[in-house]
Amino acid sequence: MSGTRISAYQRPVNLLEISERGQTKMAQKPSPSAESFKDVMAKELAGGRPVSFSKHAGERLHSRGIEMPQERMQQVADALDKAEAKGSRETLILFDDLALVASVKNRTVITAFDRDKLREGVVTSIDSAIII
Repeated sequence: MSGTRISAYQRPVNLLEISERGQTKMAQKPSPSAESFKDVMAKELAGGRPVSFSKHAGERLHSRGIEMPQERMQQVADALDKAEAKGSRETLILFDDLALVASVKNRTVITAFDRDKLREGVVTSIDSAIII
């Protein structure tokens, strides 16, 4: 049998070095403030996905004189991210003076209620609620 000698290419094995490799990585625990992979991934996926409003929701906001400043839009986007991370499909987002029902998958606000209308009615077809 002719061939190359494998032993000529081997280097000595240091078992202590090998056993310590795993310990240094395992000894490093994530800090309590570190975000989980799931949270980071959800933020990255949602980063370029804006929140939109259905025609019905737009009409409701306009007829009731409700404005949506940039800060509130960011709160809605963050609420949809949280709902998506929990597996929600339709969520109720409650503000002090406003309630929105939104499709999490489409990132679309379906309808809007002001404080008076919310007290009168029942909200159906939701599987989660986020209070801001």
